[in-house]
This record gives sequence, structure tokens and C-alpha cells, in this order.
Amino acid sequence: MAEDALSDVLKTVRLTGATYFDVVAQEPWSVHSPAKDLILPRVLPGADHLIAYHVVTAGRCYASLVGGETIPLEAGEVVVFTNADPHIMSSNAGMRAEPPTADFFDLADAGRLPFHVNLANGGEASAKIVCGYLACDSRPFNPLIGALPPMLKAGDPRRNDTGWLGQFIHFAVAEVADKRAGSESVLTKLSELMFIDVVRRYIETLPPQKTGWLAGLRDPTVSKSLALIHARPSFSWTIEGLARQCGSSRSVFAERFVQLLGVPPMQYLAQWRMQVASEMLDRRNMNMAAIASEIGYESEAAFSRSFKRMMGVPPSAWRQGIRPAGPHNQDARARSPAS
Repeated sequence: MAEDALSDVLKTVRLTGATYFDVVAQEPWSVHSPAKDLILPRVLPGADHLIAYHVVTAGRCYASLVGGETIPLEAGEVVVFTNADPHIMSSNAGMRAEPPTADFFDLADAGRLPFHVNLANGGEASAKIVCGYLACDSRPFNPLIGALPPMLKAGDPRRNDTGWLGQFIHFAVAEVADKRAGSESVLTKLSELMFIDVVRRYIETLPPQKTGWLAGLRDPTVSKSLALIHARPSFSWTIEGLARQCGSSRSVFAERFVQLLGVPPMQYLAQWRMQVASEMLDRRNMNMAAIASEIGYESEAAFSRSFKRMMGVPPSAWRQGIRPAGPHNQDARARSPAS
């Protein structure tokens, strides 16, 4: 059930990837991450969230959030910056660097991807890194992104990793080295699988007392209720009905749901319906009445009222690409399901 809910979210928020850089570096070296507004239009125009990742394929280096934590990395490990916050990759801890300008990315766009960056100055490389980006929609409601820490590290260089992460590193090295036709597409799809594997590994390491959406995926009762909501968003769910389906009492179920996810079940249902509706609106091949019916509203008018109340704009404006300035999807007004 947990993986079903995770798959639903990943499918609905349009996770997509683009690998841009193959970096060969000789110590000492340091690279500052580019600004989000330079990368996002090149990865997925129209998306509003960026994820950065760096896979160390040879040698070792350091990754650090600007003004925050620094971690060491070795060949076989990957670091993911879930919000693409400003960060620095370097040969030693504590090094600084200036972010690249737009001219650099114009040059990268003109070449065949992955774009090769040589920081070795003719000497022996101390690190080789494949760097890429993933984009997704964080609005109106993406419970996964908000549940992740700003920086995730995965992989174990001391043993042969046979999971998706190990396979990604193996194939990434081969694709970059061989420069075969279609390498960009292969790396793009592999990076999406890599991210999912990193998230699943993170879920497995969560302590028992951890709360949040990802912790909810590990709870048998809450994860089953999420799977039910995601599978049938148009159904007239009630707290009693969900509790019954999950084999729990109403009070125990409601308390556990709020404890882990921070919102009541019916508020989550309302938010998820808006997420599904927004994805349908982006398709442009469904009329408003059909979308309203698909997510459990009895009329187009009721759907439009609820959408505008929760999202800040009517569904017709959302379809035209108009987004509210504020985070309406996090607003506490999203309290009730369709009426």
C-alpha cells in the first residue's frame, strides 16, 4: 500500500528528469549550484519545483548546503538536494565558489547532452560526477516534497549495491563514457528511477517516532487509508468508512492520521482531489463537468466554488496557466470534501 500511495503522488506531480553535466575534476576544485530560475525552464517549462542530484562515479568530494551542513561523498554514493537549495560541490570541506551565469547554460544548451565540464586542468582526476536535475509540480498539493529533508545521501561505497541506485550509477558511467545515441533520454529515465529509490531508502531509515507523510506510508492503517483515497478520490469517503476499511475504530484512526500527517483525513481527501483535478485541467482534453464528476463533485458549479476557495483561482484560470501567488494548497481552509 505504501508504494501505491508513493506511486500515485509521483505520477500525479509529473516527475521528469534531465541530466546536464558530466564533471571531471582535479583537486582543488569547487562548484556552486546554479540558480533555480536558470535551470527550471530548461528541465520542465511550467513546472514549479526543482530537485538537484550529484552521483559520484569515481574518487571522492564534499557536498554542502550554503550556510548549512557538509557531508563527504565517495564513489558509489549520491546526494540529492530536494529543493535545489544553493549548494557547493567541492574537493574539500569549507570551500566556496561563485554560481555560474546564464551564459554558461546557453553554451550547455548548444551542445549535446550530457554537457561535459572539465575541471582537471590536464591532470589526474580526483573525482568524477554525474550531475542532473529533476522537476515536478509542487502545487497544488505535493505531500512528498514537503516531507523530504533538504539534503539526502544514499549508497554504500563499501559494498556492491544491487538496487536501483547501484544500477543507475553503473549505467550512468556507461552512458557518459560511450556517448551513444539516445544517452540523454536514457539518463533522464534512469534519474527518475534513482530518485524513487533514494526516497524508498529514506523511508526505511525513518525512526519510529518520526511523523509526516512518509512516516504515514510505513503505518499499516494510515498507508491503507491513503491508498484508498488515492485509488477512489470520487468516492464519498467518511472518517467512519475509512476507519472501517482499515480495520480500526473511528477515534483511533482519526487520531493516528492527524498525528502522522498533521491534517484530518477529510482535509487530506479535499487536497488530494484538487491535486487530481489540477492534473486533469493541465491535460486540456476534459471538460469541467467531467473533471468534477471524476473527483466526486455532484456539479460543475460546486467543483468550481471549492477549487477557487482552496486554490485561490477558478479552475478555468488554472487551465490557462494562472497560479496564485500564495501557497493556497497549504491553507487550513481546505477542510471539507466535495458537497
